[in-house]
Amino acid sequence: MHHFDFLGKAKFFVPLSITFVVVSWILLIPAVRGLNPGIDFTGGTEFTVKFTKPVSTAEVRKVLSNVKSPVDLSKSVIQDIVGQNTKVITTQLDVQANQDTISKVAAALKKNLPVASGGMSRRSIGHQVSRELASKGWQAVLLSFVVILLYVSWRFRLRYAVGAVVALIHDVSIAAGVFALFHISVNLDTVAAFLTIIGYSLNDTIVIFDRIRENLRIDRKASIFELINRSVNQSLSRTMNTSFTTFLPVVIMFIFGGAVLRGFSLALMIGIIVGTYSSMYIANPIVYAWTLKVGAKRAK
Repeated sequence: MHHFDFLGKAKFFVPLSITFVVVSWILLIPAVRGLNPGIDFTGGTEFTVKFTKPVSTAEVRKVLSNVKSPVDLSKSVIQDIVGQNTKVITTQLDVQANQDTISKVAAALKKNLPVASGGMSRRSIGHQVSRELASKGWQAVLLSFVVILLYVSWRFRLRYAVGAVVALIHDVSIAAGVFALFHISVNLDTVAAFLTIIGYSLNDTIVIFDRIRENLRIDRKASIFELINRSVNQSLSRTMNTSFTTFLPVVIMFIFGGAVLRGFSLALMIGIIVGTYSSMYIANPIVYAWTLKVGAKRAK
């Protein structure tokens, strides 16, 4: 077993993490950069197209990418209605502001693909519904923090719960900051990826916390500094193996999953890297500092 001084290196990594989080929060300010809301949060136009013969999603996406538009139509959501040679194409085109572009899209589909006679219809996706989806999505993320805080406090102690939640806020903040920096579209899939990041990072953190609690029972004479370092080292091989085997399929999904899955897989890639890091260098230093503070009060 390796014996790395993780806790000793926290004095370098914690300020670095604080810097990244602050920069991410600044990037999230709309006046600075802000998130780029996708179709699910902005509304748009939905085309339902029936074809006379099977047409692949790649063919439809190629036609859309050739239409001049104020938004990137190649990233439109395309869904199949099984057994009907019908596709539902959801674009980010506002009905009122982009009438000409919507007409061009309809004309391009009819010209380049075998659209059945009278087989195309379209409808507007309202902004009210989109705003409600955005609100519910971020409420789910915040609610998960509260539930985790309560559960870990009950399962361990409040200091562990605070360490875990701060690490999760750190992970989601950096992931969201990367999306804001590169202006990557954020949809419900991305919110689902953020929730997955929370679950993945929490799992790593809880494994280490459980090992700390076990070592506290076994060796009551050792210092908390030594016990935390020992616990992280004991969990290291498991953490790295899990992260690596999870990271590989996510990378494959990012490369070959297409434009629709790219945001989801990118969020997971960032989450796996940052979540593994925060389990070692964010959550544990908080537990350590809190334990020292409680010990100092008791000594007085």
